[in-house]
Amino acid sequence: MNEEQRIIPWNIDGALGEWYVPPYIENMAEEVLRLYNFKTTARTVMALKNEFGGLIWKLETDDGPKSLKILHRPPIRSLFSIAAQEYLVKKGARVPEIIKTKQGDSFVNKGEKLWFVAEWIEPLWQVSDDLHGAKLLSGAIADFHERSKGFEPPERCVKSSRLKRWPKKYSKIITKMDWFKEITELYGEMPASPVIQEALPIFEKQAVIAHEELLSSPYRKLTERGDQAWGLAHQDYGSSNGQQSSDGMWIIDLDGVAFDLPIRDMRKLIDEYMYNLGYWDLEWVMAMLEAYDEVNPIEDELFEVLLIDMSHPNLFYKHVKGMVYEPEAFLDAEVKADVERVLQLEETKWAVIAELRKEWKGGKRQ
Repeated sequence: MNEEQRIIPWNIDGALGEWYVPPYIENMAEEVLRLYNFKTTARTVMALKNEFGGLIWKLETDDGPKSLKILHRPPIRSLFSIAAQEYLVKKGARVPEIIKTKQGDSFVNKGEKLWFVAEWIEPLWQVSDDLHGAKLLSGAIADFHERSKGFEPPERCVKSSRLKRWPKKYSKIITKMDWFKEITELYGEMPASPVIQEALPIFEKQAVIAHEELLSSPYRKLTERGDQAWGLAHQDYGSSNGQQSSDGMWIIDLDGVAFDLPIRDMRKLIDEYMYNLGYWDLEWVMAMLEAYDEVNPIEDELFEVLLIDMSHPNLFYKHVKGMVYEPEAFLDAEVKADVERVLQLEETKWAVIAELRKEWKGGKRQ
């Protein structure tokens, strides 16, 4: 097989322009689209993961707007997310429907990647960045989680499950704290290094405590129920992947879905909103959790695990983990400001977690 028959990363340095797509991939797209019953009149690049070999086009067709997507993960893993998306559509979830080929297939395997076409939902717009928007996003992901229960992936795909991997993930982050210390000492002249060094003892301690609490929590008991009982978590959920339309909230970009405890998505959503606010706000967090609980009730033992995940230094890790790849380019003034903001959040975070622990019982304030 020659190189042009296999999709490989391209234009990593951006020298060829922000939206550049290699001609051989454009030619592949033409070949793929000939396998469908609609006629495409225009194709526009909407998003790239060129460093991994992924891409999304918006299509204008004689059967309405659609998307054409190259999934960047290995085909055997991409089968899982495609099957999950089709299951969710059947269960009535607001996720884009996958269009079949002329032969009745859900995808095309080309260039050692899976391609698929889905309905393009429009208009879609991001929710407002206020509490109302946060509640809409919370209710939407709760509906997604509830409808995803019972999903059984095809035998031919790699099952993606993070359900029992939390302790390993927590442990890995503790290990990486030492890496961060060594890197910032080696690159001490970089703008972000001093503030990261200041923050590391705080967050390393939090990571150790959260790991210990997780191991002694109901976590293992909950995971023993199995993947189908809990269903799928989006894994990359936020204000860009939960969007509003005239008929309600839609959830898009399901490439990374995996079996997991559903509150992982809610913890990430809460982190996003608190980071944007610049402080932890009890009323916001409680309202978001209540909006979620109305649709997919959060039992008390699951809530206990959520509090532990909130206590873990996830935001700090998110903003500094990239240093292990290119520290000289990464440890800049922008990362310095991000870490300073995370440290600022610490001033209000723990009081909110303490109040949540006191006030929440069975989805309601006491």
